[in-house]
Amino acid sequence: MLVSPRPPSVQMTSQFAGPLADLLVGTVLPRVGTIAVALAAGVFLANVAVAFGVVEYIAALSTYLTEPANLPREVGTAILATTASPTAGYGMLAEFRESGVLDDRATLVAVTINTFFGFAQHIFTFYAPVLIPILGLRVGLLYVGARAAISLAITLVGILAGALLLSGRNVDRSRMPDVEDPTDGNGSAREKLGEAADSTVDKLREILPRLLVVYALVAVLLSWREIPALVDVVTAASGTGLGTLVPSITDAIGALTGVVGLPSAAVGVVAVYAIDTTNGAIVTAPLVENGTFTARQAVATMLLGGIVSFAFSTFKRSIPFQYGIWGADFGSKVIAVNTTLKIVFIAVAVAVLLVP
Repeated sequence: MLVSPRPPSVQMTSQFAGPLADLLVGTVLPRVGTIAVALAAGVFLANVAVAFGVVEYIAALSTYLTEPANLPREVGTAILATTASPTAGYGMLAEFRESGVLDDRATLVAVTINTFFGFAQHIFTFYAPVLIPILGLRVGLLYVGARAAISLAITLVGILAGALLLSGRNVDRSRMPDVEDPTDGNGSAREKLGEAADSTVDKLREILPRLLVVYALVAVLLSWREIPALVDVVTAASGTGLGTLVPSITDAIGALTGVVGLPSAAVGVVAVYAIDTTNGAIVTAPLVENGTFTARQAVATMLLGGIVSFAFSTFKRSIPFQYGIWGADFGSKVIAVNTTLKIVFIAVAVAVLLVP
């Protein structure tokens, strides 16, 4: 009895589907499942911490920062509010400025001092519950530590600027309004826990689908040699113009990353990270696991992605937010100061990380 050979399309499908299924089941799904459990626990605990006001204790030192910077003690309340809600903190500072308590120079100093305390909120709401589980403990802590050091350095610059540049001419305490702390909230413990659970579910729905898709794509790209159908496609492409295009792109990537001493894979990570931080971390994690990046190279790459992302985030978030709080004129000054300081200190952090 003769058995007819399978059509080429069916053969290619089997060559692709089998190894792909093994990759997804053996690598992708266990990884995503582990991250999902950590995300669920971390996000829920983070939401509980915010709901019960735990994050506000981080801002307890804010009172001691305003005096050396020649700012009123009440500005510490705005810094505290920033830890729980950046919108609340900026809104309180805007009221101080509009009432004449702070002039533009004093307000810029206060906004600069806010930097570390605004970052502190993200430790609870994003870095600890989301980014560290994705990156792993070592890389995650190193990255969060680097971001914390950058934010703290900017805050210290703000304090120094206040000490050197501010005087009684920049602050009018007699015009201090009664500012209500927007972070005060009501609700029973049960209601707060319910809200934390709901917020956790929303966050998982937002992150997990793209986590699965992006991690699957990265896994396929890293393991393409183990999928016969993809090997055939790459081999076929070598006989076309694509065969000369790929080496050219690789050479360009190598030249760019060679300037800062990073592997060529860093360019792709920077591009993804510039658009979305979470997806950038998802792409970075397997590259650390397979040895493409060391922990320090991975963190430096993500920090570079942060610099590139300013072009996207400025138009997507900063301009609408800052213009809404301050108006176009002063909002542009706030954006310029924030962006300049972040770029300077991120560049310093990258240089320190890549020192042999």
